[in-house]
This record gives sequence, structure tokens and C-alpha cells, in this order.
Amino acid sequence: METEPENKHEYDKPISDQIFKSGRKLGSYKPGDSTFYSLIENYANSGDFKGLDMVLYRMRREKRVFLEKSFILMFKAYGKAHLVEEAIGLFSRMVDEFQCRRSVKSFNSVLNVIIQEGLYYRALEFYKHVVNAKHMNISPNTLSFNLVIKTMCKLGLVDDAIEVFIEMPIRKCVPDVYTYCTLMDGLCKENRIEEAVLLLDEMQVEGCFPTPVTFNVLINGLCKKGDMARVAKLVDNMFLKGCEPNEVTYNTLIHGFCLKGNLDKAVSLLARMVSNKNVPNVITYGTIINGLVKQGRAADGVLLLVSLEERQYPVNEYIYSTLVSGLFKEGKSEDGKKLWKEMVEKGCKPNTVVYSGLIDGLCRVGKPDEAEEIFNEMVNRGCAPNAFTFSSLMRGFFEMGKSDKAIQIWKEMENDNFICNEVCYSVLIHGLCKDGKFREASMVWPQMLSRGCKPDVVAYSSMIHGLCNAGSIEEALKFFNEMLCQEPKSQPDVVTYNILFNALCKQSTISRAIDLLNSMIDRGCDPDLVTCNIFLTALKEKLDTPQDGREFLDELSVRLFKRQRTLGAIKIVEVMLQKFLSPKTSTWQRVVQNLCKPKKIQAAVDQCWRNLYC
Repeated sequence: METEPENKHEYDKPISDQIFKSGRKLGSYKPGDSTFYSLIENYANSGDFKGLDMVLYRMRREKRVFLEKSFILMFKAYGKAHLVEEAIGLFSRMVDEFQCRRSVKSFNSVLNVIIQEGLYYRALEFYKHVVNAKHMNISPNTLSFNLVIKTMCKLGLVDDAIEVFIEMPIRKCVPDVYTYCTLMDGLCKENRIEEAVLLLDEMQVEGCFPTPVTFNVLINGLCKKGDMARVAKLVDNMFLKGCEPNEVTYNTLIHGFCLKGNLDKAVSLLARMVSNKNVPNVITYGTIINGLVKQGRAADGVLLLVSLEERQYPVNEYIYSTLVSGLFKEGKSEDGKKLWKEMVEKGCKPNTVVYSGLIDGLCRVGKPDEAEEIFNEMVNRGCAPNAFTFSSLMRGFFEMGKSDKAIQIWKEMENDNFICNEVCYSVLIHGLCKDGKFREASMVWPQMLSRGCKPDVVAYSSMIHGLCNAGSIEEALKFFNEMLCQEPKSQPDVVTYNILFNALCKQSTISRAIDLLNSMIDRGCDPDLVTCNIFLTALKEKLDTPQDGREFLDELSVRLFKRQRTLGAIKIVEVMLQKFLSPKTSTWQRVVQNLCKPKKIQAAVDQCWRNLYC
């Protein structure tokens, strides 16, 4: 903000005496408008706002001409310094105080400053104020619309963004590649993939040709959805349009196949990536290592790590953290410790992520006391614990039956004003309920909600379990119905359903349990071994005419087969065989048809012949 200096005499000297003392050595030098622009540029780039105030004051005194490009430099400087309101204030004073005409360029510059600071609602407010102000006479251009669409998508207001997109031709602004990419990305993040794909066709009809970035947005959206078949078609389309996949494309594809558990395809893509002269980076290899760990192949991940180090690839802390945690999850605690030691010996300084991975691993193998020692070392070395660190440590003590120690950690977090997230609350509620301290858990629940933390499936299931154990089944069902209205991470899973099945069957209300089972299947959740055992026990012990459950399980498997949920159906058949309950002949026929696909059998036979003669 330009103000008159406290000591005006400080600026009374000619600027040439103060700043351009060396100018005389170079010959005649007269400070003109370009000189002042250079001063503004230098002060803005260095973030010297006091210097800017000096120059602006001097220019006003000498009635110099103010150029809009000077203000754009100052807006950017304010943006770098996170001084949003100062930028907005300077924009509003351009005409009255500096007699400088504002245009859409300075408008876009300030709008971008607000957006970069993450003040999205403030950005929309500023946009509407300027565009609707007749005295400003500023009409938005394509860049203005792009910034507004980006802001709306950031806020999840995709429908509003679409309205702005439709408004563009009316304002005589043609959407560009950036416009389409931004809107596609917003749609994908709202899981509206079909609409995003339609935009790809529309932009080509309108003569706007997609770039690799455009395809990457859609590929990323489809990969997250798990629709790899459509991803393959999109990549083919990409080649047809003359767009070569880049590192981002390959990394996204590899991540998508790893999420689906198709590591062979991910590795083959890696080979193709190299053959197409795209250099894999630490993200590429980190994704594959993460995929290996998720499949219980941490040892293979370690071999890949060794290979990377031999090729002198930089390996980051996330890869080490993933492998250390993965080895512990697989019960290979000694290997996990060995990798940790090797990492330190190689000069890789452990940070919060790696420390947290080790702490989580030790807790998973029942060594929370050892994990606490690592935690103390972590704090002493200046690494700040995060929510994952604390929740891992709490979970470890709860699992070992040391609930008092877990609660002590929670209290220490609160005393240190640590901001707990949903996971921390979930671990605490689950641990308290499991330890029979439902009353304490029910006191934590409203505290969690009041702090804006949304309970996940574990927290809900734990509360439902606690209520069922207390005999309050109707109250538990209210929690369950509340879950159904929540976002995906809070939707009931098979564990939640099993808790309710068990409670209902113990009360001899098997019909209500079966109704709930039907609802569970309709919602796409498959029964497991625990589900089957609950109903088998209930049918045997709670009915006037006891049943062995053969017909019940057989019918359940058939229903799943009919819905193309083969894996779930086969699990039911496996349970039947374990219980010596023979499935019907027609059910066996379905099993054989699904397991023995003609193409798979033929492929296996062909492979055998190749092995014999090659």
C-alpha cells in the first residue's frame, strides 16, 4: 500500500542522487519513465515494498505516467508475499490515485493472486464485483473464464463451472485447451467421467485439439474408477490424434494397473515406457513398489529397490517407508529393521514419513514399547509426529491390551494442541469400545463431530458394536442408517453387517437379520466366512425346526452367481465344503462354468505345448 513517507525530506533529494550515483560515471543519465519502471520491476522482484512506496510517491510528485504493466508487476509481488488484500486495494486505487486505466490484464493478475492463495470464495466475489461494476468497464476474456472455472471446480461447484463455460461464447470468448482440461478434471473429481469424456468429443468438433494433458486428465479419472478397458481405448485414441504419451501418462497408467492388482501389466508398461524414450522417475518405481507391497510381495519390492540403487536412481523416503511398513505387515520384522538400518547407513536421513512407517510396523507385530522408543528418538531428532504416527502408536497399545497407555498418548496429543484427524478419533473409539469402555467412547463421539471430523467405517462399526453389546440394538440400527447416508469411506462393510447380524440372531430375530442380509447384497457387499457362521449357528440353534443351513447357503451362492459376483459366490461354496454341506448339482455346474472359462483353458493348453516344443 503506497502512503506518504513519515519523513518526506528522505525523498526530497533527486532520485539520481540516491539511486543512480554510478550513473554519472557512465555518461549523461536522466531518469525517465522507463527508469521508474525498472525501479518498480527491481523492487517488486525483491519484494521490497518500502522501496515501491518510495517510487510510487516520487512518481506522483513528478506527475509521471503510470503504466498498467507496472501494476501487474506489483500484483505479482503482493501475491508472492501472500498480501492478497493489498493487491486488491491497489487494483481499486489504480484509476483514482494513479490515473492508470485498468484493463482485463490487471484484473486477471489480481484474480490469479487470490486463487493462488486458496481464497476461492473471495476470488468469485472479486470477479462478480469487477465484472458487474459498470464504471470499471472490464469484460472478462478467456483467461478470466478459465480462472473462474478453475476456482469453481476447486470448490466442487462443477455445475456452476459448466454454466460459466456455456456463457463464454455469449461473451465472445472461445474456450481453449486449458478450459476443457480444467472442466474435465473437475468432472472427473466429482466422478462424472461420462460427461468428461463427452467434452473430449465436443472440443474436437469445436476445432480445439486435445494435448497429452487433456488425455492425462481423463486417463487419471478412469484409472481411479478402475475402468482399465476404457483407459486402453483412450490411449489408442491418443495415438490416433498424434498425442504421444508422456511420463505423466505412463505413471498414471502404471498406478491404475497397480490399484487393480495387475502388476504384470504395470511392469510391461514400464518396459514400453523405456522403449518409447520416456525416462521412469522415482514416482514410477515408487508406484510399482507400493503395488508389490499391497500384494504381500514386499521382498520383491526390496529387490527392485536394490536394482534402483545399483543404477543410482534417487530413492525417496516414501519408498523406504512403504517397504519397511510392508515387511512388518508380512511378519518380516527382522527384515524391516535390517532395511531401516541399511537406509540410515547409506546416509538417508529418516524423516517423519519413514519414522512413522517403522513405528507402525513395530506396533503391527505387537511391539508398541519398542515403537515408543523410536517415537522418542524421532521427537529428539526434531521430526514432528503426524496423525499417522500417533494413531499407529495408540493402535499398538490398544491391541496389546494397554488401553491406559493409549489414552495417555491421546491426552498428550491434546495437551500439545495437536490437531487430531478422523483416523486418530477412529482408533480411539475402536480401542475404547473393544476394551469395553463404551461410555468413554460415546463421550468422544460428539467431540469428534464438533471438531469437523467425519467418522469413518471403523468408528461407526465400533459404536454399533458397543451399542449391540449394551443391548441397544435399535440405537445401533439408527447409527447404521446414518452410515448409509454418508460418503463412501463411511459406508458399512461386511464387518459392520456381521456385528448387526450377530446381535439380531442372538435376539432370535432371524427374519430381520435376513432382511438386512438381502439389503447388504443389494448394496454390493458380499458375505464372508463370519457371515455364514453367524447364520448357520442361528438356523441350527434359534429355530423351532433346526436346519443345517445347506439350502440357505446354496441359495445365497446362486444369487451371487446371477449377479456376476463370482468371487463372493465361490467363497460361499468353499464354506459349504468346509462344513460338509454339499452344494446342489446345478450350483456345481455354475462353479465349473465360472472357473473353467474355455478361453483360459485353451490358453493354458497352448502354453503347455509351447513349453514342450520351445
